[in-house]
Amino acid sequence: MNIGQASSFSGVSAKMIRYYEQIGLIPRAMRSDAGYRNYSAPDAHRLRFIRRARDLGFSVEQIAELLVLWRDRERASAHVKEMALSHVAGLKAKIAELQAMAHMLEHLADHCHGNDRPDCPILADLAEPAGAEQGPQARHKSPRFGVDTPASSRHRAAMVAPS
Repeated sequence: MNIGQASSFSGVSAKMIRYYEQIGLIPRAMRSDAGYRNYSAPDAHRLRFIRRARDLGFSVEQIAELLVLWRDRERASAHVKEMALSHVAGLKAKIAELQAMAHMLEHLADHCHGNDRPDCPILADLAEPAGAEQGPQARHKSPRFGVDTPASSRHRAAMVAPS
């Protein structure tokens, strides 16, 4: 089958098929006399496997390892299960991180007046140094809007800079 047919069968775009071939995730396709790629049924199934693994969030490196395990009929399933559970733990950690970000943004948005005044706790929080303690409980004093922020410093500098 040609690359378009392999793409349709597997759900992997032709561009990604070429990329996977380039990085060695799939073997180089056989070429027709005209130079077109020809994929076998096992190649197409391998691509479908890759697509499903990508849909589940596995990295390219993890997929390479999964492909090795998939082809090894004498492997123990315990290693595959261990990989899957490790991946689940990583996904749960990422979910917790995303939820914390969403809660922080909701908290900041709740405290933003959203009017025509320039005071904005969202921007004030973003101006905090990286690594500063974050979270609703970390804010004990009101931010000083427009004071010593990069934007106000630039504005003051522009006003006093010689032309």
